[in-house]
Amino acid sequence: MKIKAVIFDLDGTIADTLPLCIAAFKKSIEPLLGKKLSDEEIIATFGPSEEGTIRKLIPLQQEQGVKDYLYHYESLHGNCPVVFPGIQELLKILQDKGLKLAMVTGKGIHSTRLSLKQFDIVPYFEVLETGSPDGPNKVDGIRKVLERLNVKANESLYVGDAPSDIRYCKEIGIPIAAAAWAGTTNADELIPLQPDHIFYTVKDFKEWIVRILNMEQNETSN
Repeated sequence: MKIKAVIFDLDGTIADTLPLCIAAFKKSIEPLLGKKLSDEEIIATFGPSEEGTIRKLIPLQQEQGVKDYLYHYESLHGNCPVVFPGIQELLKILQDKGLKLAMVTGKGIHSTRLSLKQFDIVPYFEVLETGSPDGPNKVDGIRKVLERLNVKANESLYVGDAPSDIRYCKEIGIPIAAAAWAGTTNADELIPLQPDHIFYTVKDFKEWIVRILNMEQNETSN
């Protein structure tokens, strides 16, 4: 089946933004909570969007926490100024080959837009689905994207770095390319879940998908 659409995750897939997220959480939440938080404590709350994470940690100060988080997320974004090497070129190649590109991320809409603007990649994505404060919603997000792009699951490819991404894609029936190129990604957690493909560098993924697309193009023209 020909690949017509590629759907990307953001954190750990497009750029190394997880350390930025953790730093922004610490700067915004710790003063309101009145104690230090470890990286592990923060990561353990991930699943919902940042708004949901903040609601879990400081339910009585959620509004202030979200406001502070977005302020620090933007002010610290200079620590993560660009996408992973090769991502910009990859997006351009896919777009030039006529693929539909979308993003489904667990991040909130405001931080997602801040990052896409910072990375100068807003125009590449036709559809954007972000996280919910009420809990993980990537399955619904991917289904919405497929519907909006008018493509079938087996005509698409999801690119994501988390074990949960693999489980969600298997539930939907969309092939997944597991992105294991971020320093924050543990490939040993991905392999047992049997993703359709796993790539350890953006370069390897780019070469693979270009080869697949060229083969499809040759088959169509013959």
